[in-house]
Amino acid sequence: MSRKAGLFKGDYGAFCAFIVISSILAVSNLYFKQAAANAAVVCANILVPEIKIYNQTQTKNIATENSDKQNGISNIPISDGTAQTAAEVSSGVYVTPKDISELSKAYAEQYSDSKHDGKITEKTYGKDSATSTFKNITVRNTTSSHSINIEKSLNEKPSLNISDKSKPTVLIFHTHTTESYQMLDEGWYTRSYPTRHDEKNQNMVRVGDAICEELEKNGIGVIHDAEIHDKKYTGAYDNSRKTVEKILKDNPSVQIVLDVHRDAIEQSDGTKIKPTFTYNGKKAAQLMIIAGCEDGKVKNFPNWEQNLTFALQLHEKTETMFPKMMRPILFSARKYNMDVVPCSVLLEFGSDSNTLAEAEYSGRLFGRALSEYINEKAGE
Repeated sequence: MSRKAGLFKGDYGAFCAFIVISSILAVSNLYFKQAAANAAVVCANILVPEIKIYNQTQTKNIATENSDKQNGISNIPISDGTAQTAAEVSSGVYVTPKDISELSKAYAEQYSDSKHDGKITEKTYGKDSATSTFKNITVRNTTSSHSINIEKSLNEKPSLNISDKSKPTVLIFHTHTTESYQMLDEGWYTRSYPTRHDEKNQNMVRVGDAICEELEKNGIGVIHDAEIHDKKYTGAYDNSRKTVEKILKDNPSVQIVLDVHRDAIEQSDGTKIKPTFTYNGKKAAQLMIIAGCEDGKVKNFPNWEQNLTFALQLHEKTETMFPKMMRPILFSARKYNMDVVPCSVLLEFGSDSNTLAEAEYSGRLFGRALSEYINEKAGE
């Protein structure tokens, strides 16, 4: 016992020296290792600054762009606004927004047992519904005194002077804001479900939003007025005109004005018609442009020929990009509010028998066509 105690006491200084030297060597070893690692990182950054990350990013973007071009997709977003998955993009699939799917599910639960008040049938309108055709352009002329030379109008310069497309260039509004759609593609309808809604995620505002998102992605300035103008159906056009005139006064750069609606087509036996076409394997609502003119009782519409030129060119661009999307242009003795600027038309996205999903999809497709049209004209 005394020997162990003596040994501890006698060797205490040596023991302490051992501990201190060991600690210094350990710390030095760690320091030099860390220093060497840091030096390697610094050298790497000096020699090749972020090349791997940059190249990976560039490759990913190029691959996505190539896939989009091959499949006719231009970063169409899904419900949360993010890009679709690579598999969805490569397959050309457009995913119905999540909130619309949820609305459809709620509709099914509430109305699945409702009385079927009539049938819904599909129709793809085309040349058989037109009075004039030229290549892929179709027109239904209901005027009493005007003929149409489609080829001549296509070669005319539209009344557009776009020097900076990032400024407000397009105005979208809704005279009949509360117009809405079916929720399910079931081939029947019930009158207990209203096809007018104040909720903007279910009425024409939702289609307008889809167009706007595509324009904004292409760097085009757009104003979307979501005000409800048809709380009373009578006087809706007077109400929307006041809105449009104020917006144009405050935003003189606006050159294209679009009044976005949906149609309603019902036969005498109660059967409703929904205009449809298919793009990339997904059903969508057909679109009809209405172009007015001075004719009969319609007066004070001096720019109607310029509006018609714009309508024909926009129809051609959309139909070329998305075949069968366009119903024949309705060229008719109407004015509505199309006299506010020379490039103003009324658009009918499907009918009250199309689904909201079909109309929203068409809004996105049309937004892409309008973007390309503006980008082409901005360079002229």
